[in-house]
Amino acid sequence: MKLQQRDKQILSIALPSIVSNITVPLLGLVDVAIMGHVGNAVYIGAIAVGSMIFNLVYWISGFLRMGTSGMTSQALGRRDLPEVTLLLARSLAVAFGVALVLLLLRGPLLTVMLALIKPTPDVAPLVARYFHICVWGAPAMLGLYGLIGWFIGMQNTRAPMFISIMQNVVNIAASLTLVVWGGLKLEGVAAGTVIAQYAGFIVALCLLARHYGRLRRHFRLGAVPDRRAMGRFFTVNRDIFLRTLCLVAVNLYFTSAGARQGAVVLAVNTLLLQLYLLFSYVMDGFAYAGEAVCGRYYGARNRAAFSDTLRRLFVWGGAMVVLFTAVYAIGGTPFLRLLTSDGDVIAASAAYFPWAVAIPAAGVAAFVWDGVFVGITATRAMLVSLAVAAASFFGVYMAFHSAMGNHALWLAMIVYLFMRGLTQTAVYAFFKRWLRLDF
Repeated sequence: MKLQQRDKQILSIALPSIVSNITVPLLGLVDVAIMGHVGNAVYIGAIAVGSMIFNLVYWISGFLRMGTSGMTSQALGRRDLPEVTLLLARSLAVAFGVALVLLLLRGPLLTVMLALIKPTPDVAPLVARYFHICVWGAPAMLGLYGLIGWFIGMQNTRAPMFISIMQNVVNIAASLTLVVWGGLKLEGVAAGTVIAQYAGFIVALCLLARHYGRLRRHFRLGAVPDRRAMGRFFTVNRDIFLRTLCLVAVNLYFTSAGARQGAVVLAVNTLLLQLYLLFSYVMDGFAYAGEAVCGRYYGARNRAAFSDTLRRLFVWGGAMVVLFTAVYAIGGTPFLRLLTSDGDVIAASAAYFPWAVAIPAAGVAAFVWDGVFVGITATRAMLVSLAVAAASFFGVYMAFHSAMGNHALWLAMIVYLFMRGLTQTAVYAFFKRWLRLDF
């Protein structure tokens, strides 16, 4: 297939983003792997719970990346370079403010998270030790969210890819050094993670200075706390934050509802969700392309280029649906055998496997629209569509769980994914004035 110019533009952003997305989970996996070889099951459990806490906290803070990306791409499209620089400054200011709150409230936060997760008495003290070290990486991690969102808005996803790869290399090297040669065990793994986070932040600042240092002449410090601009920044990020809470509620309930049905069902759901995660890592790359490219053309008020980009994004999304559906239908079971050797779990997964195969078709529109809506900062529409989808998830599960058991949970997940895309499609089709697309 001969690539059009728009396709090349999309792929230049999507492919590095896909690589970045795939490397992100490695930070937690490296910690678990190191403890798995030099520690015991209690240490592994502590790392797993500690990583879960920070994944949840940082996931909820993802508004820093998404909000910054959309507004930056629009400012770039308008060629408003002073606003481009101010958006980065505001994003970093908010990131450090949130990090400061996390540090000040780290004690109560840990208490709440332990009460929610309920680790065993032998694991909980180790989780606390891990948490109280890793929490000091919050300024670096949240600062990185702002910087990465800004890079994406500037149509640059190679920088985030380089940062992600470098972070993993530093994490492996630092953790191995502190654990194997320093004898620090859990503390060494935690310290290695923090070192990698600050290394990533420092590298991001270096890339910023190297590639965008010329923008300093457009920066006006006095304009950073502009009341109106900060108000819009917080409005956009508030909507994304509330949307993320809905996402978290659905995902947590999916896990807890599966856990209530026994260890085998929980294991089956966990394994099949890996197929969803793999698809999401790829589609998030195209969502980032939607954020950057559609946001830029939206800011430039170039309707023809915006519409063409939207069409090509859905063409690529359709291609990914065909590819992943075929791969899952043909090779899904062998993939599950790579993740577990438990015959009971693999056998039990057969009944639920068709639901996992349906994920790409059900979810593709949601991923594409998420990127486009972030790019045009239609965050209120994103919040509404996610709230409708979440209500659909809980409604379907409550209606059918007594008759269908775990199948009802998967049906609810498929309906949830489909409703996200359907609601956003309806909003785009019938409420263009609300989206400010009448240009």
